[in-house]
Amino acid sequence: MARKVFFSFHYDNDVWRAMNVRNSWVTKPDTESAGYIDHADFEKILRQGEQAVKRWIDDQLFGSSVTIVLLGAETLQRPFVKYELEKSYARGNAIIGIFVNKLKNAAGETSSACSIYGCPVGKNASGDVVNFSSFPIYDWVDNNGYTNLGSWVELAINTQKR
Repeated sequence: MARKVFFSFHYDNDVWRAMNVRNSWVTKPDTESAGYIDHADFEKILRQGEQAVKRWIDDQLFGSSVTIVLLGAETLQRPFVKYELEKSYARGNAIIGIFVNKLKNAAGETSSACSIYGCPVGKNASGDVVNFSSFPIYDWVDNNGYTNLGSWVELAINTQKR
């Protein structure tokens, strides 16, 4: 079954890494992706202000069933990533974290990994805060993301029913 996946990441630091992951995803059968925009288009939206970026994020999340957060050095500290996580959780998307810090960027460099702890994404039905660290976290390099991404998506959809 085709899945519409929203990719969340820190644009300035990890767009090259995100393109590698996203491109591996869209070459597989029965997949559909969202959440990627090229630099010029992103800069144009960003110049229109915070609300324009949030509208674009909301539009991209529409129809998605999974949000994949591509984790680099500062990802979970970024305000738009936090917004994407909160909106994803509120709309019932399955959420997955994937460390991409070991992938090289355009300059051939890797980065450090951010902490997955202390990043709230919303509240559950009991009113308890749900943190990002409660979702499945993988490593693109160590866990063979190219081969396993599809199974991670299906597992998340089947186990994260709220």
